[in-house]
Amino acid sequence: MKIKVLVADKFPDKYIQQMKDLDLDVIYQPKLGEKDLPEAAKEADILVVRSTIVNEETINTSKSLNLIIRAGSGVNNINISAANKKGIYVTNCPGMNAVAVAELAFGLMISLDRFIPDNVSDFNKSVWSKDKYSKGKGLKGKTLGLIGVGNIGKEVAKRALAFQMNVYGKDIARIEGVQIKDFSEMDQLLPLCDVVSIHLPATPQTKGLFNKQMFSFMKNGAYLINTSRQDIINEDDLLGAIKEKNIRYACDVFKGEPEAKSGEVTSKLQNNPNIYVTHHIGASTEQAQDAVAEETINIINHYIHSGVIDHWVNRAKITDVHFQLVVKHYDKPGVLAGVLDLLRAGDINVEEIENVIFDGGVAASCTMKLKNAASADMLKKMSENKNVISVSHVEI
Repeated sequence: MKIKVLVADKFPDKYIQQMKDLDLDVIYQPKLGEKDLPEAAKEADILVVRSTIVNEETINTSKSLNLIIRAGSGVNNINISAANKKGIYVTNCPGMNAVAVAELAFGLMISLDRFIPDNVSDFNKSVWSKDKYSKGKGLKGKTLGLIGVGNIGKEVAKRALAFQMNVYGKDIARIEGVQIKDFSEMDQLLPLCDVVSIHLPATPQTKGLFNKQMFSFMKNGAYLINTSRQDIINEDDLLGAIKEKNIRYACDVFKGEPEAKSGEVTSKLQNNPNIYVTHHIGASTEQAQDAVAEETINIINHYIHSGVIDHWVNRAKITDVHFQLVVKHYDKPGVLAGVLDLLRAGDINVEEIENVIFDGGVAASCTMKLKNAASADMLKKMSENKNVISVSHVEI
């Protein structure tokens, strides 16, 4: 039986064909929405989405779903918790759309400075306002603050340096192996910046990050750009800062954004002369979509042919592992089964296991990460197996 792949967002035709060339049963339904997905994905083995929301119902009602691919970077539209409970792999395509988003961020930056949308709008209304729009500040020599210096932030920095801007960055800090957001010095960074560009994922630490306090740190008349996630901005506080400090804001994301690809839209950001909003198009260039599609094909190909899960985002970063057991053995049936039986009898859980074969196929080495220590008696019995070459057991 063929592996069934449901592609629930727009995807380049040539890459749909490449999926079919992998002998997959491909169902292409790019107009599916969150409410349509539970029924549509019920029989799918692999689900590919861009912005379509994969909710808990979709995951729980699926019968054979084993891999969800976010054809993009952020995975905030996928219910990771529900996927974890059913052992469904969630992957993404990091960095593939970084240039496209950076280009839009810079386009918004220039638009804010030169009032480009207003120029075009007035011209189409037969209004000539050269005096009004001849007040751009210029970007050369201005200070840009990048809030988030990942793949996209770095691409924005390259372009800013080409414009001879001064670039500062506030990035993710790592403490004891756990990613956290360190924004403790924003009161020092933001007052320096003529332009602030946000490139952060949506997390509990970043939600509502730009609030009344953060806006109080910004310069009067500064430009703020958000091409990342809408919930990083407190929109009520933003509107207050625009009124009080004449901050100019451009974004590609906003609260209440329609899930549909076309239709009506309402937002509290509408009809404000200091705000420009694009239609969540940051990653929507032909170049970016091709790069993401190619990486999606790679993920599927590696998964079905080797079992390797590229860019596996819901793999546990920290496990309750305290001991490592390495068993070198002859590559014969039943050797590892005997080792695992001994561990099972001792009520020891194997958190991770990897068995690799030496060149020639005679010997192998199996590494197991254990929650509890194996007893001396267990290790002795393992070593007594004539097909076991050596046993190593250490605390980690």
